[in-house]
Amino acid sequence: MDLSEKIRTLPTGAGCYLYKNAEGEVIYVGKAKNLRARVRSYFLEANQLANRKTGSLMREAVDLEYILVANEREALALENNLIKQRKPRFNILLRDDKTYPYIKLTLGDRHPKVFVTRRLRKDGSAYFGPYFPGNLAYRLVDVIHRSFLIPSCKVDLDRYHPRACLQYYIKRCLGPCVEGFVTTEEYGQAIRDVQFFLEGKTSELEARLTKRMEKAAENMQFELAARLRDQLITVSQAQDRQRIASTDDEDADVFGFHYENDMLAVNLFHMRAGKIVDRREMFWEELPELAAMDLSHVDEAESEPQLEPNPATAAPEIHADSTESVQVSVLEPLDDGQPPVFSAATFFSALLKQLYLDQAYVPKHIYAPVDFPDRALLAEALRERIGHKIEIAAPQRGDKRSLVDLVCQNAKQSYDQRFRVLQPGIQTMQEALQEALMLAEPPERIECFDISHIQGAETVASMVVWEKGAMKKADYRKFQVKTVSGVDDFASMREIIHRRYKRLQEDKKPMPSLVLIDGGLGQLHAAAEALHEIGLTTQPLASIAKREEIIYVHGQEDDPVVLDRRSPVLHVIQKIRDESHRFAVTYHRKRREMRDRTSELDEIPGVGAITRQRLLEHFGSVRALKQTAEKNPDALTAVVNKATAEKIRRFFAEGSDPDKHDDLVNISVSS
Repeated sequence: MDLSEKIRTLPTGAGCYLYKNAEGEVIYVGKAKNLRARVRSYFLEANQLANRKTGSLMREAVDLEYILVANEREALALENNLIKQRKPRFNILLRDDKTYPYIKLTLGDRHPKVFVTRRLRKDGSAYFGPYFPGNLAYRLVDVIHRSFLIPSCKVDLDRYHPRACLQYYIKRCLGPCVEGFVTTEEYGQAIRDVQFFLEGKTSELEARLTKRMEKAAENMQFELAARLRDQLITVSQAQDRQRIASTDDEDADVFGFHYENDMLAVNLFHMRAGKIVDRREMFWEELPELAAMDLSHVDEAESEPQLEPNPATAAPEIHADSTESVQVSVLEPLDDGQPPVFSAATFFSALLKQLYLDQAYVPKHIYAPVDFPDRALLAEALRERIGHKIEIAAPQRGDKRSLVDLVCQNAKQSYDQRFRVLQPGIQTMQEALQEALMLAEPPERIECFDISHIQGAETVASMVVWEKGAMKKADYRKFQVKTVSGVDDFASMREIIHRRYKRLQEDKKPMPSLVLIDGGLGQLHAAAEALHEIGLTTQPLASIAKREEIIYVHGQEDDPVVLDRRSPVLHVIQKIRDESHRFAVTYHRKRREMRDRTSELDEIPGVGAITRQRLLEHFGSVRALKQTAEKNPDALTAVVNKATAEKIRRFFAEGSDPDKHDDLVNISVSS
């Protein structure tokens, strides 16, 4: 059945339709209250000429699928899911997959832990959030870790371990990893305190803590009473800050955008309790079908140009004998003399659906810079899912419009920074690294490691250092892998990480903000094992995989970080990784050259490692040594005795060929 025959059989109910190209790929997903009317209107020649994107779509589409649903709200949700699954290129896609962090309490575990995550799962855990700004979640977890002594490490607590890590001995953990350190009842009581704290039930929590503190004091357990007193102070301070921030204003998300030269920057300001608490930036670089449109010139009375044709427009009936005319109208070229127009309305209609339809939390107010189709429908769908009224508005005047204009101005600045190649400041870059890699604080120092070898021979490792925005070459380190034979990058990485940070511990030097590994999950887990062996269970650790440029953060491996290819954060990480690779390869090449250049001298009887080194240092290369032995054998006695000099002369006279080695360059083997 061809495309025209399918259109005749379409139902008139609500649903979603999927256009496919000749390869069977879904190239566009749309929704409609009336499937037949909407799809037929694509064949109008006027619609194709008025909208470049519609014309391009119809020239490629050769097949159509549809899914019938009960009403338009279901079609809205289904359209959003299909777009995210299929990623059709004619749809506007959300390129920024950033999500705000939640605090996860693993209630399903024998000994629950608390840590930060960005992905919600149905795994029996309790999730609290999202938190704005993102580092607020890390600060709260740190408070819980220090005050309630609940671990946030990666240690497996489903079994007992022979010894505890450093966190227990400095009194920042109850030590559930070792049998006998804490009872199940005591640990469960601490977990309930954390739940009350995260749920905001401060009155109940203060009453519980006060009662236990007084009881501990009566029993002369003064250390326990002091710890409970400190927890009370923490809870009280957190409650005071909340009172200061709370106002009568409600939560809102405010959007702004700037479009220029086929590139788009969008800013999203999160307002919570009347205060701007965070800002999100999103960018689109490949919008060839869209052109600039200045917001200031949009007339309120004008309707935005639509990606989809208007189904209310009369469309020709398609009969069995009209197939040829339909095909002609579909394939008719567009009038390239008319410039394309960027439809802000269509864009924000698609963006807001992808942002909010799957979110666990949606603010009560959403302000967009332009009105758009499906605004009322989207608000109704969100109201049904969330359970309270959601206002989606496009303010035209007053304070709300001023706020939208402010966000648009920030979007312009984001556009300039991103697309006009303005270098961000050091502090800005550190904050961006913190946000992207989910670190507790902006990184001051990053140490990156790489392994280099050829089929397991001369295996070496390198460590390079990024500190406060620049590479610090004075702190670079080279390592020879000593305990691993053959090709085993994982074991080599484990050895080097263990040696490096065991030495730092012994010298009582500070750890870096982040340990970065050049490699994938295997290298990451090997490094994590090495850090765990020496008790560094909370050290931030990440790896960047080659080719895919995917960043894995230890503890969040199921949710890898995928940055935009033009992201300044990705460029910094790539720069550090590439420098580590260069340094490792250079060191490996040098050692291989030393091995190759000295291997021939190993064949001379009586010439050991020390003599070989002295000969090469004195003459510079095997070639120069041979020439000296042939022309002036007595010159060899400046380095060796007469007997050894005669052995060397005889060795070269019998036909050894130093040209088979690449030893034209002077090199000192003392390094």
